[in-house]
Amino acid sequence: MKEKRKKTSIVRRMMWAVGLGFVCGFLMIALRNALGGSSSSVWRVLDAVLFQDISETKGFEGIGLFYIVSQLFMRGLQMAIVPLVLTSLSLAICSLGDPKKLSRIAGKTFLTYICFYVVAAALAGTAAYFVKTMGWFSVDLPANQATEISTMDSYNPLVTLINAVPSNIFEAFTSNSSILAVVVVALILGLCMSHMGEKCDPLKNVIQNLNDVIQMYLNFLINRIGPYAIFCMITRALAVYGTEYIGPTFVWMATTIVVSLILVSTIYPIGIFLTTRLNPIPFMKKVFKVGMFAAATNSSAATLPLNTKTCVDELGCSEEISSFILPTGMTVNMNGTTAMHMIAITFIATAAGIDVTPSMLVTAAFLSICTAMGTPAIPVAGTTMVYIIMMGLGLNSELCMIGYSLVLAMNYLPGMAVITLNVIGDAATNVIVCVKEGVLNKEIYYKEPSK
Repeated sequence: MKEKRKKTSIVRRMMWAVGLGFVCGFLMIALRNALGGSSSSVWRVLDAVLFQDISETKGFEGIGLFYIVSQLFMRGLQMAIVPLVLTSLSLAICSLGDPKKLSRIAGKTFLTYICFYVVAAALAGTAAYFVKTMGWFSVDLPANQATEISTMDSYNPLVTLINAVPSNIFEAFTSNSSILAVVVVALILGLCMSHMGEKCDPLKNVIQNLNDVIQMYLNFLINRIGPYAIFCMITRALAVYGTEYIGPTFVWMATTIVVSLILVSTIYPIGIFLTTRLNPIPFMKKVFKVGMFAAATNSSAATLPLNTKTCVDELGCSEEISSFILPTGMTVNMNGTTAMHMIAITFIATAAGIDVTPSMLVTAAFLSICTAMGTPAIPVAGTTMVYIIMMGLGLNSELCMIGYSLVLAMNYLPGMAVITLNVIGDAATNVIVCVKEGVLNKEIYYKEPSK
């Protein structure tokens, strides 16, 4: 109960931060217009004290309080990116690859998760690219900000394969622009620890402890500092850039919600039918309450008992297999998160003036799948991972940071749809694996759900 109240208070603080940020931002726009525009001497003083980008000034020309708070928060997130990827992903792979679990069931589970990941990423990427092509993510940037637009140089996509394997792992760890290399190192580390078994227990304990420290740090940063930073980011973005980002932000929210709902109602029923030849309608009827509960609580952990009960008692799944697949899926199966990543990255890059290409989306999908599989159980973990994808793609301009701050601030409603995609995916995988293992009770599966 205490944890639930804590989570609710976090959401409430985030909502207050977003609301106050928009109110103060609009007030700043009105004040600037009332003072005669950006050239007003009073506005220049206010801008220097609150909003000035002090990294671009020569000498002590401003204080930039809102800018400082925003940058400290973003740099605090950035500081944790490399160790977070290394520890969470290596531990996830090591746990999945434990010799006691690397059985036929684990292999089928992992393969099903990967298939759902790829399909979700492809469909979400296609939808995001369509929205981008229609111009709904585009922002008309002020003339004085046009010089900040970044470009993605053309290159042979196969170079990504070479750069994925670092010649010096410590060099890869010193830069957030080498996230793909860190992902590869984490995968290798996790597989090697799995193969060595108990010999690596001391190292696993060290990595687990480090992961716990990072999660505690991120919990503090996001829960305690996050609302203030989001308030500063939104207020500053409106004061400096006007209202141009509002429309594309709501388009991102609507696109994420719609795509998630379409995916949850299509890929899982189709996947069940194609792999098992079962009628997917009973499945959708019975897991509907699971999806609604997940959306209401916004917690896969809180939904686990209901998901387990539904799978065993109403879908006829094996209790033994369910006890492995569903808890594993809470961490490993985050295809909804990957779908959200694809849309968020397209929005952030396009709003910052960067042309998103299909090859860029393919790289984003690979990074997202790898990082989503190791997503730790921390608040707004999925949106925290968006930052990792951004760094891997070189999306590090200030305009990109504004887009990311809006994604982080406005993620609650889209997150309700995303988590539904995640938890129902766990149940679908459970049904598929149980059928393949010949242990699904079809009589229970086809039995009408209790009223």
